[in-house]
Amino acid sequence: MSTRIHPTAIISPDAQLGDDVQVGPFAIIGDGCVVGDECVIAGRATLERNVILAPQVRVGMGSILGGDPQDLKYRGEPTTVEIGEGTTIREYSTINRGTSQSFKTTVGKQCFIMSYVHLAHDCHIGDGVILGNNVQLAGHVSIDDKAIVSGQSAVHQFVQIGRYSFTGGCSRVSKDVPPYVKANGNPIRLYGLNKVGLQRNGISEDAQRELKRAYRLFFNSDLNLSQARERAQEELQRYPEVEEFLSFLDRSDRGLVI
Repeated sequence: MSTRIHPTAIISPDAQLGDDVQVGPFAIIGDGCVVGDECVIAGRATLERNVILAPQVRVGMGSILGGDPQDLKYRGEPTTVEIGEGTTIREYSTINRGTSQSFKTTVGKQCFIMSYVHLAHDCHIGDGVILGNNVQLAGHVSIDDKAIVSGQSAVHQFVQIGRYSFTGGCSRVSKDVPPYVKANGNPIRLYGLNKVGLQRNGISEDAQRELKRAYRLFFNSDLNLSQARERAQEELQRYPEVEEFLSFLDRSDRGLVI
């Protein structure tokens, strides 16, 4: 099928469009943008500049991708927004380009970004992530594969959110959320393992058991983090999921939700 561009759309001569792309009424595709095959750009959506869409990305009505980073240190460096294959971005979301810290803002494959979501500069989102309506991410936030952040939640800059975690709605996320857990509230707290997410993603019962032991050591015992880390090294079976859990705790910079 051929590319279909509404006559009211504005396309920069510098932009590159793949095959079977749909561009709706009053949409704008600016300089340096690359739109992959079978992408859909809805009416009044804007790709401001230097936006790279993999194939089969859908951008909802009124969304704005590739705006300048909202960072006073930004001095016009050439930076990008990069969106992975099959990701859906719903209405009125905004995704800003990176700064010289990482030079890009990225969203992985098969993500679902719901309406009114904001991704600030230098955010890096893994594959299969779901962000609910009106989730707001400050700059430099990292979210690992298949994590879920529910609607109306706000995430502080430089926070890391681990794989397969679930963050409940209206949460104020000011510290790192470990992988495989449930977190919720303002102030945010942990509420055990995300058992539903683990089951849905095929994590073995044995690995789930060891993750539960790890969770108890770190978050349901009288041990401090250093003591819990030593006990974990001695006592836990080293499934890949356990290794990832421990590695995340080791590299946390902002401190952990507890």
